[in-house]
Amino acid sequence: MVQPENTIVKRLQSLTSHLEQENPLLVDAIDGFKKLDSIGYKTGMIRRDDSYAMQISWWPLVSVLGVFSAGKSSFINSYLGANLQKTGNQAVDDKFTVVCFGEENDGRVLPGLALDADMRFPFYRVSDEIERVAVGEGRRIDAYLQLKVANSEKLRGKILIDSPGFDADDQRSSTLKLTDHIMNISDLVLVFFDARHPEPGAMQDTLTHLVESTINRADSTKFLFILNQIDTAAREDNAEEIVAAWQRALSQKGLTAGRFYTIYNEDAALPIEDAATKARFESKRNADMAEIDQRIQQVETERAYRIVGAMEKQAYNLRDEALPALTHLKKTWASRVLRFDAIVAATLVVIVLGVALATGTLAAMFTFILSLFADPISMLAVIVVLGAFAAGVHFFIRSRVARYMLKKMAKSDEAIYSEAFKKNTRFFRSVFSSKPVGWNKRSVKTANEVIEFASEFVQKLNDQFANPSGIKGG
Repeated sequence: MVQPENTIVKRLQSLTSHLEQENPLLVDAIDGFKKLDSIGYKTGMIRRDDSYAMQISWWPLVSVLGVFSAGKSSFINSYLGANLQKTGNQAVDDKFTVVCFGEENDGRVLPGLALDADMRFPFYRVSDEIERVAVGEGRRIDAYLQLKVANSEKLRGKILIDSPGFDADDQRSSTLKLTDHIMNISDLVLVFFDARHPEPGAMQDTLTHLVESTINRADSTKFLFILNQIDTAAREDNAEEIVAAWQRALSQKGLTAGRFYTIYNEDAALPIEDAATKARFESKRNADMAEIDQRIQQVETERAYRIVGAMEKQAYNLRDEALPALTHLKKTWASRVLRFDAIVAATLVVIVLGVALATGTLAAMFTFILSLFADPISMLAVIVVLGAFAAGVHFFIRSRVARYMLKKMAKSDEAIYSEAFKKNTRFFRSVFSSKPVGWNKRSVKTANEVIEFASEFVQKLNDQFANPSGIKGG
């Protein structure tokens, strides 16, 4: 049987080989993730068959999100210069489609398993995440994902993701989980809205998820909000009114700054008869498309910063959030166990004394206890029996308290600490130690080393992509 550790080693070796060919600078980043893995394994924060390096996308990633029929697929086809995605007025694609470069397999479609089982792609083991939010759905990964191959130079070295619209979706919880996952790992997120439906009031839930939940993110600048199919406003020449309606809707969700792009697909556009109107619409569309294209071209550079940022963030999270939270959970568990131990012990003493008083055997009981001092063997036997009983009660209590807390944690944000909490509450773990298993001075030092390594790595990236000093060759 292949050990989980061996599987991880092979997968990281495969990733290293890939990066050596694609971007050698990023190979060093794997060492930082390995150090974080060592902390994660010891503390139980991640499983032995997992790695923090597998929880991010190592390829530059551009995702296209939005409502049904907002022109997402048409945009991708136009951008790639290939008729890859189905288009139409209805929801023609109900899966997340990952599009990558391939010369020999142009047009080939592969099932979701190809993504779920390959750590190089951004959906590695995402079936586990789906299963957590929708029991049974994780086994239906092919119903959510597919991989398409396209021979387009614009795809070389990057990945595009086309998402299904998610208003009125039958598998909403799982779809939103995948959408959140995509937003977290993407280098650039294009959020599409439909200019043909200028009243955004019916899409409040979509706006909330795609706008309100993104504006306060540290990486909010990677979100581009695009009002597509604006050519439909040419006949009435009311593009400004439509844009203003959407801007009001977005501002109500908190988006008061940032670029708002208006575009349309020239191949599918309605004829614009007035020459002046046509020229104005084309000029605005071309300017916005040029900016969008420029941002897409930048994702390879942004990817490198994203990866080192993810490494640094994970180190800070372990040191300043996860382990302190786990410490609090362990202290809470220990405190409750000891409290219940005391309550049970006090209750038993009261019951025994009460029975002795009620039956008039209190004096006899004390006489028996005193006689034990004269008979060491009998005393030892009594101590063993009482100790075994007390131990049984204690371990029953600690088990029940742990199960109760795990049940509560499963319904909260603390669910991510469940496995580590189990490791810290096993029967052989002391209730008198508040430190989480594996969290010690060496672990703190390792986390600090990764944070320092991340800073040095950013300097390397700056040296590669910029020249702050302005010195030639420097």
